[in-house]
Amino acid sequence: MASLRDLGLSEYEARVYRSLLHMGSTTAKELSRASDVPMGRIYDVLNSIEGHNLIRSQTASRPKKYVAVEPDTALERLLEDKRREARETLGRYEEIVETLSEELETAEPIEEQFWTAAVGDTETLELLLERLSAADESIVMVVANRSPQFDFDEIGDVVTERLEAAVDRGVDVSVLMTPDVVETLPESVGERYRARLSEYPSFSVRTTEGLDGTFNLVDGVEVVLQVSNPLRPGEVFSVIDLKDPAFAAEIHEEFAPRWEAADPLSF
Repeated sequence: MASLRDLGLSEYEARVYRSLLHMGSTTAKELSRASDVPMGRIYDVLNSIEGHNLIRSQTASRPKKYVAVEPDTALERLLEDKRREARETLGRYEEIVETLSEELETAEPIEEQFWTAAVGDTETLELLLERLSAADESIVMVVANRSPQFDFDEIGDVVTERLEAAVDRGVDVSVLMTPDVVETLPESVGERYRARLSEYPSFSVRTTEGLDGTFNLVDGVEVVLQVSNPLRPGEVFSVIDLKDPAFAAEIHEEFAPRWEAADPLSF
């Protein structure tokens, strides 16, 4: 159950504010009795609430009287306090990330073979997005078919966002698809391409018939390979991420002539 404490007030502060809503203009002594807040604490609590701009005081009266700000206004002010705290916290985290990015050094490129795999809709997508985000130099994406277990509208947008982020940081992106896959792309993908990606000379899309598999080449040394479900052809069973420069070079040798012969795509 939601309470004023969820928005940052203490138990005593919440009691006093609620009491003021019911009592109207009143004194600290009366508030202490109505809210069960000890008299020794009541002025500190009132000062704190006033600092949140949740109450107004009549300083000219003796004894001093207090009245609550209307609930809609009070809640909006508490929410704005939380928004400001969130912005400040996010800013601190961004500074930490920037500092750590400069301090942490990536290990030497892996020359020996290393692989990992993901099984399941969520896990396979997360692995693909992770590797696209890790690209420093180039991404080659080959898409022969769409997977029926994924929401292609949602997945298409998410992948396109990652590709856009990649070209923003200077990565060359080449996408090769079959015409059938192009026809199933959501309109939002085409809109994003026309609005942003088409401006980048480092981003290219081409189409060709006869593609057999779906995979990605990352920085020329890593292959992210989609494995079909043997029991339900057309569905993804798993994604294998293989870091092997020699194997990646062989894949690129097969890809290069198909890319050269493919037709540039205009959305």
